[in-house]
Amino acid sequence: MEKRTHLSIRMDRELHDKLQYIAAYDGRSMSRQILHLITTCVREFEKEHGPIDLEEPS
Repeated sequence: MEKRTHLSIRMDRELHDKLQYIAAYDGRSMSRQILHLITTCVREFEKEHGPIDLEEPS
């Protein structure tokens, strides 16, 4: 079973509206667009630095 958590972020209206435009263009909801961007960021980080070990203290 997948565990989920909640993230709340604040942004200015212009950035929000632009992100909403991009999400609609890509056929995604705002939430799905943000998850897509975060997933892409993590994938790129791990490609450059190797897998993130969540058991290892940071």
